[in-house]
Amino acid sequence: MDQKTINREYHLKSLTPQSFLALGNGHVAYIRSLDVNGNKAYAIHGADGTVLTLVDSLENAISLARQNDLDPVTLQ
Repeated sequence: MDQKTINREYHLKSLTPQSFLALGNGHVAYIRSLDVNGNKAYAIHGADGTVLTLVDSLENAISLARQNDLDPVTLQ
């Protein structure tokens, strides 16, 4: 591991919970699949974990995030 990686990890580990939640706010949309009444849906979350909306497909979730100038990231 190089020094830059070590420094980055140190700073990330020292963030307060509030600072960590704000990381990426307004820039990143997290997309997670879930089951809604037996149907697969996709939740789009803000960086702080707030559910922004539900959509019916991963493609729609990615498209909607990009239309709102957010970088989509999928969660398992």
